[in-house]
Amino acid sequence: GPVAETFKVIQGAMTEENVKSTQSIFQFELSGDSGGMWYIDLKTKGGSAGFGKPPVAADVVMSMSSADFVKMFT
Repeated sequence: GPVAETFKVIQGAMTEENVKSTQSIFQFELSGDSGGMWYIDLKTKGGSAGFGKPPVAADVVMSMSSADFVKMFT
């Protein structure tokens, strides 16, 4: 779906420089189609993004619809 595709693009665009400069973990609690918990880890070496809980506690937690999440990143 569009949420998974958005996270795939985010993961592919991550660089070590993004991780070094951001040093934060973002957790997204999404409702609607493809809802659930997703994360972007810009703190752990190499970074990561995907479905489920982040590898360590999130610095920022956002709750929104999956449609709004996709709009925010496109």
